[in-house]
Amino acid sequence: MAACSGSLGLSERLQGLNGLFAIHKKKGPTSADVLNLLKTKLLEEAGMKQDPKKRKKQVLKIGHGGTLDSAASGILVVGIGKGTKMLSGMLSGSKKYTTVGEFGKATDTFDALGMVTKEQSYDHITKADLERILKKYTGSIMQTPPLYSALKQNGQRLSCLIKKGIAVECKPARSVMVYDLSVQDYSPPQFTLNIECGGGFYVRSLVNDLGKELSSCAHVKELIRTKQGPFTLDEHALQEDRWTIDEVVKAIKNCTQLVPCEGQKKLKTEISEQEKESD
Repeated sequence: MAACSGSLGLSERLQGLNGLFAIHKKKGPTSADVLNLLKTKLLEEAGMKQDPKKRKKQVLKIGHGGTLDSAASGILVVGIGKGTKMLSGMLSGSKKYTTVGEFGKATDTFDALGMVTKEQSYDHITKADLERILKKYTGSIMQTPPLYSALKQNGQRLSCLIKKGIAVECKPARSVMVYDLSVQDYSPPQFTLNIECGGGFYVRSLVNDLGKELSSCAHVKELIRTKQGPFTLDEHALQEDRWTIDEVVKAIKNCTQLVPCEGQKKLKTEISEQEKESD
């Protein structure tokens, strides 16, 4: 159990937290799984229990600001307490990714977790070809989301419906923003891209589209989110061994300086009050 100073007990400190901070999501679990693990760790440290079936009476309000695929890793911005109301800004804000794609194979999920649906030659593709085609995908573009996604149909996620064998409808193409797109490395069949984009953008769809544009096919081998809004993976994301109440308190205090908009002053005031009560 992490050391905790001040007159407030751990449960009071935890329930009094309000703000945003960032954690590191490992490759494998879903974003929801990671959030549940974080919540469980904090509640256990505070000696508190939460019945998962009683969602309307949560003893600890927590949420995240943008889903990362289970096959992806990187930064996940978390809102706790009143900070959950500020997560909408994270959903629509700028994000940065580094992705490794592979030409020659397409999968039904557009990533390495899916089943291979097509194989095509990629020997004709040069780095110059890839760099040239990236220009078409920079700026405001129309993009069709993948079927395997967190988007919903009749209140249920498309990915969950597909796994149940239920037919789903492809979502229509929508406008998304790509601020920057460049080739970091090209070692056929693999290629590495650096991407800065806005909300609603799917890296898996981009890689799938690039394969088609270059008369081949492609899927995502690896995906890392390195930045979300003002939060960066290297500077702000708490690793799992630091998911403690003390570390979260510090992270919220440090991250308050990064949070834009009118909520900044309110969060600073709330944190200040928490510190006074802990003295």
